[in-house]
Amino acid sequence: MDCLFCSIIKGDIPSNKVYEDEKILAFRDIAPEAPCHVLIVPKEHIESTDGITPENSDVVAHIFEHVAEIAKLGGASNGYRVITNCGHDACQSVPHLHFHVIGGTQLPAHCFPEND
Repeated sequence: MDCLFCSIIKGDIPSNKVYEDEKILAFRDIAPEAPCHVLIVPKEHIESTDGITPENSDVVAHIFEHVAEIAKLGGASNGYRVITNCGHDACQSVPHLHFHVIGGTQLPAHCFPEND
């Protein structure tokens, strides 16, 4: 398997770590969209949200148990957004489950037209 995030997790590719424990790694995005733009990845390779199963879903819960701490460590002190993309049409660029934590500035109020 030739996975960019697996290589970062193994330390073969350097990253700017924000947080790490036995299950997850959080590091700064190389093309940040905001002052705080951190990626949180499970150390276990899961391709996308489509690959979450009852056997591996505990890692997603673990991510969300730590997301507030990671956001603060990344520089989002007054709110943040958590985003994940799944598949080609959603622009998932790396086939390894990951969550973008974006904040550190006032973000747009919405990304989609309102349903009137």
